[in-house]
Amino acid sequence: MFAIIKSGGKQYRVQEGDVIRVESLQGEAGDKVDFTPVLVGGEQTAYGDDAGKYTVNAEVVEHGRGEKIYVRKYKSGIQYRRRTGHRQSYTAIRITGIKA
Repeated sequence: MFAIIKSGGKQYRVQEGDVIRVESLQGEAGDKVDFTPVLVGGEQTAYGDDAGKYTVNAEVVEHGRGEKIYVRKYKSGIQYRRRTGHRQSYTAIRITGIKA
């Protein structure tokens, strides 16, 4: 059985036992987090109000920051060049169960 959950404006396909990185969530490592799935699949598919009957249980594994990316801006002819960096914060969560 799998589910599609929504967190931080993005959707993730998860199964029990998966460890995924989502946008930063509040809570310490070991805290429990529940998600309402958008879609639940398996032998039968449930979406919309039917998927709202399910709950995806997860546990916070760690908080961290991703790899640094560099953003370069350039305009020709006017000697305009900029380079900035960015590191996105994340929360790693482990899916512990999908229950009705």
